[in-house]
Amino acid sequence: MTTHRARCTARSVGLVAVAAAAALSLAACQSGGKDAVGSEKKASASAASFTGDGGGLGRAKAGKDKAKTSGGRARSGMRTQTTAAHRSTTSAARPKAASPVRTQTLPDGSKAEIYKLGSQHYLLKIVHRGDVLGTVEANRQDAGLDANDMFIVLTQDGRVQAWMGGGHEGPGAFELMGGWTAKVTKVGKNHYRARILGDAGGVSATLDAHEHDAGVELDRVYLVLGDGGVISAHV
Repeated sequence: MTTHRARCTARSVGLVAVAAAAALSLAACQSGGKDAVGSEKKASASAASFTGDGGGLGRAKAGKDKAKTSGGRARSGMRTQTTAAHRSTTSAARPKAASPVRTQTLPDGSKAEIYKLGSQHYLLKIVHRGDVLGTVEANRQDAGLDANDMFIVLTQDGRVQAWMGGGHEGPGAFELMGGWTAKVTKVGKNHYRARILGDAGGVSATLDAHEHDAGVELDRVYLVLGDGGVISAHV
C-alpha cells in the first residue's frame, strides 16, 4: 500500500513539473514574440523617420545654400548697379564693349571710363591705378552714385557730372542748387526717397534709393540721393 502511494506521489510530482515547464516555455515564447514584433516595429519606424528627416534636411540645406548663393548674387548686383531697373542686368547678359568711348578725370583724381553698351545704355567704371573701384550704369534712365562724398551722375545719353561735397543728410526738407527743394523721407533700412519740388511746389522727380544710390538730371542740375539718406545737387 505504501509503495503504490509513493508511486502515485512521484508520478504526480513529475506531471506537475512537466506542466510547469510547458507553462514557462509558452510564456517565454509569447514574451519573445511580442518583443520581436515590438523590435521590428521600432526598427521600421526609426528607419522611416531617419529617411524622412535625412531627405528633408538635405532638401532644406540645399535650398538654404541655393538661397544663400542667390542672396549673394542679389546683394552684389545691388551694390554695383545704381537703380532698381538696372539690378537685373548681369555681366553675362550685358553687351561687351571692347574699349571706352571716352575717359575723364573725376574730382578725387580717379578716372571715369565710359562705355556705350547700346541705345541709351552706358556704363561708367571708376578706375584708380588699374583697379575698378565701382561702376554706374544708366539704362534708359539716369543713374547716380555717392562714392564717399564724391557724387556722380551718369545720364542715359552718356554724359557725366561729378562733384565733391554739398550733401544734406535726411530725413528733412532741403534747398538745393538750381532752385530745387528736396523732401527726403526714410522708408526703411537703407531705403530713402526724395521728392524734388520746383518753384511752383509740384513734384518734378522722385528719387528712390533702396540699397543702391539714385541720380537724375533736371534742367542741367544734377542730383544724387544715397541709400544712407544723403542728397546733393550740382549745377
